[in-house]
Amino acid sequence: MLLNLVKLSEKYDMKIDGVFHIGAHFGQENSIYNQIGIKNKIFFEPLPHTFDKLVENINGDGICVNVALGNKNGVVEMFVESVNQGQSSSVLEPVLHTKQYPNIVFNEKKKVTMTTLDDYVKEGVNITNYNFINIDVQGYELEVFKGAKKTLENIDYIMSEVNRDEVYKDCPMVEDLDAYLSIYGFERVETTWDGGTWGDAFYVKR
Repeated sequence: MLLNLVKLSEKYDMKIDGVFHIGAHFGQENSIYNQIGIKNKIFFEPLPHTFDKLVENINGDGICVNVALGNKNGVVEMFVESVNQGQSSSVLEPVLHTKQYPNIVFNEKKKVTMTTLDDYVKEGVNITNYNFINIDVQGYELEVFKGAKKTLENIDYIMSEVNRDEVYKDCPMVEDLDAYLSIYGFERVETTWDGGTWGDAFYVKR
């Protein structure tokens, strides 16, 4: 997470009931969530070995779900790397990423279970307890949002990784996310391009 959530929380007077953290990796942001008083937390992480570490780190302080989120239900194949502790792994094939970071080699493919956020929520989540999405799925963000049409109606804030070049094959550009999220009333109010071709964006529902 490149943007400072604590500062954003103060600047925009954020009132966060709960967070869906999609692409949670090891749950590094959990201490920040606790710092700003987020009590309801669901962490989604599809890769089994990464998920085990996530569960260990969260240690009961939130719900951990071993599934990928997208725009369909089924099984998908992920491009997996280990040099960056799996943080660059994606459902999408790396393109520019391999040139920007030649030391990060995607030397494995793994099949993971995928569902939509709407379907997950439908299985018994009280959506009124969750109004923030933090998502980092390496170029697959738009597909996740397409599978969260109903959920987005209840979300007030979104932190998302964004791209302005084809870091992963056919990944959406930041303008594509802007256009889609605007349908649900979201406006991009903060952006950082610390990665050069990629960065983080913060959206607020107006």
